[in-house]
Amino acid sequence: MRYWWVNQNQTYRFEAKGGYLWSPKRNANGARNPFYETMREVAPGDLVLSFVDTRLVAIGVARSYCWESPKPSEFGTAGENWEDVGWRVRVTFTGLLNQIRPKDHIDVLRPLLPNKYSPLQSNGNGLQSIYLAEIPKVLAELLFGLIGAEVGVIRAAGAAVEPLVADDLDGWEKKIERQIEEDVTIVETDRLALLRARRGQGLFRDRVARIESRCRVTGVDNPTHLVASHCKPWRDASNEERLNGENGLLLTPTIDHLFDRGFIGFEDGGRLILSPVAHRASLRRMGINVDEPTLVGSFTSGQKAFLEFHRQSVLLQSIIH
Repeated sequence: MRYWWVNQNQTYRFEAKGGYLWSPKRNANGARNPFYETMREVAPGDLVLSFVDTRLVAIGVARSYCWESPKPSEFGTAGENWEDVGWRVRVTFTGLLNQIRPKDHIDVLRPLLPNKYSPLQSNGNGLQSIYLAEIPKVLAELLFGLIGAEVGVIRAAGAAVEPLVADDLDGWEKKIERQIEEDVTIVETDRLALLRARRGQGLFRDRVARIESRCRVTGVDNPTHLVASHCKPWRDASNEERLNGENGLLLTPTIDHLFDRGFIGFEDGGRLILSPVAHRASLRRMGINVDEPTLVGSFTSGQKAFLEFHRQSVLLQSIIH
């Protein structure tokens, strides 16, 4: 279990009611933001302290891992300069009866604040430039003590959480499919190829098969048991990229799932990357060696470009620490 602090002045009412956290992937200028990158490290059972208008008003229990998701429509003008696609995590929030004001306790809190990426200034004021920051367990414990007994039930819920498998990727991709189906500027054969590419079939699969002959991770080479998986996901790609064979790998369905959801990735040199939030026992059952490095072979220059996008925008592993 890890402990997170989220500053939610603009979005608390939407996120608390909807049961989620959402952040952009980048700053408005395109730069990476360490307080958005942290979304990629949240795991089921983690606790999230919600800070709104100088007070801790709620504690959330993370119910899922992070995934790519469009900006919630209910945000309206809140964050109108944010990207349209960001990170989302399911979180169940419980409002606090004792909504403490950290500034009132800053003398005891100050020595425990992180040296880097602290969500509070040394004077006790919040930092609204921060969205989500990890806080040390010792600081979380002190805050829980100040809040009181009501925290006990929330912590128990975190310890017993069952991860949710639901996300909105399927609905998002089906919406894109409908847009393609209705786009009269795309000839019918191309429309069919683009729609079949979403499921790793048709022209896209044929093009991937000219480069790939087996699952990179399991070694399975029977085409009956392989799907063509996009490195830059179909939902993020241009129409050209959706059909580009170098934007694909042949993987078994379980490895495809792990790759598409960001639990694994690949370095340009061929080393398999395991997300720190991935459940190791499950990875073993799915055919992945978690005890020593796995090398999967070389990639073409085109594949490397798409794999870089996957590492930057899909893999559940923050690149900023």
